[in-house]
Amino acid sequence: MSSIRCGRNAIQQIVRGASVRGSDGGVHPLFHACQGVRYRKLEVILTTSIEKLGKAGETVKVAPGYFRNHLMPKLLAVPNIEKFAHLIREQRKIYQPQEVEEVKVVTETVEDKMKEYEAAAKRLDNALLVLRRFINVEKLRARATKDEPIELRSPVMKEEIVSEVARQLCVQIDPEHLHLPNPLTNVGEYEVPLRLPKSIPLPEGKIQWTLNVKVRCK
Repeated sequence: MSSIRCGRNAIQQIVRGASVRGSDGGVHPLFHACQGVRYRKLEVILTTSIEKLGKAGETVKVAPGYFRNHLMPKLLAVPNIEKFAHLIREQRKIYQPQEVEEVKVVTETVEDKMKEYEAAAKRLDNALLVLRRFINVEKLRARATKDEPIELRSPVMKEEIVSEVARQLCVQIDPEHLHLPNPLTNVGEYEVPLRLPKSIPLPEGKIQWTLNVKVRCK
């Protein structure tokens, strides 16, 4: 508001100090408007945005009487001459507010969330999680036959599988989502059942969601 008042005060000073005659000897258009000479339309520059007329800084055509009786007394517009046009341009450079970018918040629906859960479940079900672990060398050498399982130095716990799922598959799950009564103690491939919400539909022909885990020697 202070910028608008400063602009109007400056315009008012120019209007008061304006000469009746221009540099070419012709009578100033503002003088005609004030004296009641009838023009079809008078070109003016709006100093303030006016509904159904235009925005501040735009040049519009109005009836001389409307300009003389309403716009000019309130300094809502000035005649479209170079003196006022230059002043309006300079003021708009200084006081024109920057446009604030509107940020639209998109609300995620229940249906969208269910689609995300289903996509994550399918990713887990179709993936192969590979874990590399050190083996128990002493027990490996003590094996009676090669068919005996290769025991790991330390078992694979639920928390380790959850961490690797987040790192390798970019899916966040909790230990409660894994049905793993006992840790993985041997090298080999495992099919770990997943305890996911029943609201996530299973693919046709499947009884439950599973995660394929392969434990290899490091």
